[in-house]
Parts: sequence; C-alpha cells; structure tokens
Amino acid sequence: MTSLFRFPVLAALTLLLTACVTSPIDKTARIVNSAQSVVEKMKHNKELRGFNDALKNAQGVAVFPTVIKGGFFVGAEAGDGVLLARDASGTWGYPAFYTLAAGSFGFQFGGQAAEVVLIIRNRKAVEAVIKHQGKLGADISAAAGTKGVGYEGSVTTNLGLDVVVYSSNAGLFAGTSLEGTAFIRRNDFNQAYYGAEAAPLDIVLGNQHQNAAADGLRAALSVP
Repeated sequence: MTSLFRFPVLAALTLLLTACVTSPIDKTARIVNSAQSVVEKMKHNKELRGFNDALKNAQGVAVFPTVIKGGFFVGAEAGDGVLLARDASGTWGYPAFYTLAAGSFGFQFGGQAAEVVLIIRNRKAVEAVIKHQGKLGADISAAAGTKGVGYEGSVTTNLGLDVVVYSSNAGLFAGTSLEGTAFIRRNDFNQAYYGAEAAPLDIVLGNQHQNAAADGLRAALSVP
C-alpha cells in the first residue's frame, strides 16, 4: 500500500473499530459533554460576531462537536450531535440525537474537521428537522456564517433565513456546500440516552423525556 492511500485507510479503520467498541451510552454522554464545550467556546470567541445574540434569540440549536469532510472524488460530510429547542416559556428542552450528513461528487482529496453549531431562528425550521429530517437549502433556508462575520453578515443578505451555521472551520460549510445537508435521526442514541420509547418529537417538542446529564448543556445555551 502506497503512502498516498495509507493514512485515509488507517483512519477509516480506526473510526470503524472505535465505533464497534464504544457503547451507545458512552457515545451519547461524550456527544452531550462535547456539545456543551463547543457552545461555551463559541460564546467566548470574539471572532464570531453576533453568535451570542443569535443564540439568545434562537428557537432551536443543533450542535455537532466533530463534523468530518473528506474523500477521494466522492466526498462526504458527517458528524453526530444534538438538537434542542425552547419551550413556550423560553426554557431550553432536552437534546435529541442526530447525524448531520451530506455527500458530494467531484475532484477532491484529503479531509478536514470542524465544530459546527446551527442556530435555528424559527419554530418552522425546528419542526422541519424533527418531522421530516429536513435538508438545508431545500426544506430549510440556511447560510454559513464565516469567521469574523457570522450571523450579522448572513442575515443582511437574507432576512427570512431559517438557519445560520457557525463553524470553527469556515471552509467546511461555505457557499453551496450547505445544499442537501440533512439531519438523520439517531434512534439508537435517543433510546440509549432516555429509554426504549424515546423519539425526537417527544424529546424536543413534547418534553416527555429528561436526562439530568444534559443540564450542563442546557445551561450553556442560556445567554443573559
């Protein structure tokens, strides 16, 4: 095997083996804790102008601690994370687990990773994710907030925007790369975290399932 292909193959095998030996309970706990860290980091990042204001006014938020993009000719972006929404009183509910996934075709090689937070600005977009596993650019209008511009620059171009995407790697979600990116329900993670009957609709909108281990993340989402 040449050195050109050795690293991608070894990386893929490592991820596969890790997925096999990590239990869903351990995986969900790690996702929630990592999501909390990402939110706290972005709240204190002065280069992400408007992030705190966007979070303060958000109806929902999706946090994906590690989204990986890479491939050879056929590319893919994927990462596990959580979706939360506010209730009628404005209090953040509990997280449901999702995978953010997209595919692309064209000349590309290599890989990159990013922490990604999607600020969901209205209830319609939250419902589109939960009820239809909505796609960005199709069911949900979205724009990427680049480092140093963020929310303020995005809403200037589209006041009806449903979602603004913040990323620690501005190049991962830029321009048309948002098109077709979909939210995929992780029923296995939801059931491991809450119980056999847990479904995203009941978790996020119905407030029928709770897990105190997520209270740190919920608190991190609050902006004074």
